[in-house]
Amino acid sequence: MVRPRAGIEGTLSFGPERPEDIPAIAALHQAAFGDTYEAAVVDGLRAGGWSFASLVARLGDEVVGHVMFSALSVTVDGQTVPSAALAPLSVAEGYRGVGIGTRLVQMGLEAARAHGSYAVLVQGDPAYYRPFGFDAAVIAHLRAPYDPGKLMALELVTGALAGRGGEVRYPPPFTRAQR
Repeated sequence: MVRPRAGIEGTLSFGPERPEDIPAIAALHQAAFGDTYEAAVVDGLRAGGWSFASLVARLGDEVVGHVMFSALSVTVDGQTVPSAALAPLSVAEGYRGVGIGTRLVQMGLEAARAHGSYAVLVQGDPAYYRPFGFDAAVIAHLRAPYDPGKLMALELVTGALAGRGGEVRYPPPFTRAQR
């Protein structure tokens, strides 16, 4: 649930990105992360057709939050596991701490289920993502290109990531985007 905060006036709405939101989404990620990497990833995922959920929070016409969910290649014991990447997630500085990010993640997880994903992976702050059910131990046996301490997974289908070994491969925009 999104909790109102003093000084935030207007009605928050949530939904899919619209073409006119694209410049605001890029600016939001640049402000939140202090560089252009995440905005470039979003553009690349969108252009390459990997994104299946690009969701925004709006206060009136202003974009104050964004999350993207995209197709992700995961294999476990030689079998493909339909999976998704949650990345990036940003909320405008003046709007953090009221539940906007939580609502965007919840909506994205619903979209991942509807898309047929068996698991969702995220690289981020464990304290933020654990309450959603993300856990690093679930994918500790898989080779992945990111920091194993911050790379976590949530199984949408119980046991989907169980096995002896495997690999996580992110779409090219994650590696081509320049930091």
